Amino acid sequence: MAALGWLTPRRRSATARSVLAGEASAEAARKSALGESPHLTESDLDLDTDLEALEEEEEEAEFPVAGDDLAAAFFDLDNTVMQGAAIFHFGRGLYKREFFRRRELARFAWQQAWFRLAGVEDPEHMQDARDSALSIVKGHKVSELMSIGEEIYDEYMAERIWPGTRALAQAHLDAGQKVWLVTAAPVETATIIARRLGLTGALGTVAESVDGVYTGRLVGEPLHGPAKAEAVRALAAAEGLDLARCAAYSDSHNDIPMLSLVGHPYAINPDTKLRKHARTNDWRLRDYRTGRKAVKVGVPAAAGVGAIAGGAAAAIALHRRRK
Repeated sequence: MAALGWLTPRRRSATARSVLAGEASAEAARKSALGESPHLTESDLDLDTDLEALEEEEEEAEFPVAGDDLAAAFFDLDNTVMQGAAIFHFGRGLYKREFFRRRELARFAWQQAWFRLAGVEDPEHMQDARDSALSIVKGHKVSELMSIGEEIYDEYMAERIWPGTRALAQAHLDAGQKVWLVTAAPVETATIIARRLGLTGALGTVAESVDGVYTGRLVGEPLHGPAKAEAVRALAAAEGLDLARCAAYSDSHNDIPMLSLVGHPYAINPDTKLRKHARTNDWRLRDYRTGRKAVKVGVPAAAGVGAIAGGAAAAIALHRRRK
């Protein structure tokens, strides 16, 4: 029954760790866009906030507005820009390169099966996946993982980009606006994907590194839920953007805090809760999946029956072994 908790994610408010994660991601994103090393530790951040205190569808003919340099677009990654979760594809690529054993691969397969079938994100579920990834990369060089990430993108991610969402991002670029990915995936992975798509850069979870080697710790917390909103807020302030003129795109109700920040929120391939929220608040909806089942449960139709069946079979087989 514990697995059923993944189907009913809990809403969280911003915490000090969310703010720290957001500001770390914004700083890393800006450094990367400027061609600098995005890697940092908590001590690298000059926070203006007291962390202890923080603990206690309309006409679109003219949107995006060409030449509006006070506007930018922020795109969630998993199931918004790309089918599936980047962290799972990355794990699959690391397994192929013998970074970990079959037992960990089975764990990734189980998590990916639930992600596809449920069509929603659960913070504890995604945290478990990232904890696994952190333990795997601890002690490895950042440069090594960046190089491998390029290969993994070509192997597992390139063909999973949603053309419709890609076109939306391109419309903003064509209008002269910056476009950022905002994701709980590692900032290095997100930066690779953003670069390959021709986007400005990426906000992602920042893993601490010292002298170019991963420590196995995060700066703040995973960039999920409220932390995403904090990252967008921090980046907008640093870039001099007017959030009322910006756009944000996501498939998940977990990103309602981020979507609520901007003047042009979009629900892309939305889960049930986000679809309901978007309709209630007159947000724009786009669904690039096909088939009533795909819309209902959030499974990318392009994945095909075989992929869904394979994921389900893997989950069932693992469940039986654990009995």
